[in-house]
Formats: sequence, C-alpha cells, structure tokens
Amino acid sequence: MNFEHLIQINDLNNPLTETLTRAQIWAGLLHRVEDATPFLPGLERCTVIERHADYLLRDLDFGAAIIRDRVTMAHEQWVRFEIEANAQHAGGSLTISIEEPEAGALFLRFAYATGFAANPNSEDRAYIDYVKSAYQQSDLDCVSIIRTLAAQGSLQ
Repeated sequence: MNFEHLIQINDLNNPLTETLTRAQIWAGLLHRVEDATPFLPGLERCTVIERHADYLLRDLDFGAAIIRDRVTMAHEQWVRFEIEANAQHAGGSLTISIEEPEAGALFLRFAYATGFAANPNSEDRAYIDYVKSAYQQSDLDCVSIIRTLAAQGSLQ
C-alpha cells in the first residue's frame, strides 16, 4: 500500500494560526527521531542502538513487539523511517518532507510505502481505508505535538 497526504502547517491567510519556522518543524522532526514515544501511541521505549554519519538504527518497543527501523534524513528537508520486516511487522517506510511552495507557506508531506494488503485477493484490502485514516490521524497528532513543543520553547 502506497499512501501520501499533506498537512498544512502555516496558513498565510489566517492570522490566528500560529506560524512555525522551517527550523522549528525540523527540530520537531528530530525530536521524533530521538524519542518517538510521545508521537506513537503504545510505544513504551525508543532506543537508538547505532549512530552513523548518514543514518541511525532504533528499536521501538511496543511491549508485545519490538520493531527496528533505520532513520535517514536531509537537513531541514526530509526524514525517512524504514521499518525492517520481522515476525510482527511486514516492514515499510514513512518519509516526512517539509515543503514550502511559497515563502512561509510550510507543509509536511507524509508518504507511506508498506506491504500491507499488497495481494489484490488479500482480506486485508477491506481495511485499507481504516489504515489510511489511522495514518492521517497519527500525522495530525504529530503536527500537534510539534506545535506544543514549539509553544513550550522546546524547539530552539
């Protein structure tokens, strides 16, 4: 299943919307890289197990399952989470890109690629809309957490 969507961060036509800078958004995404616990419901522990010049490896402990992912990024552009397949998870990836079609008009693009319901005859295909909706809600929650961190002054 491939799925992507945009979330508007700054609405230049709405003065009531708190604007964020690219640097604040990037700092929020780095916060998610270093400790995904506030961003993923049910995540008990996020442990960085290896750091390299161009990526890091993490273990995400959900209690019943531990998922390993590789995180790569381009400074203030995008971050990609590549989940290794194992007995509990089919694997896949999430890329979060910062887009700015005009100065100050910032968006986050969330692009998912998973093996979920890849077989056209799979019974899982009935759940695709539910999974997409859950991803969208999780991503809205991610933006909300970044906004909260920014309001607290934690993204300097």
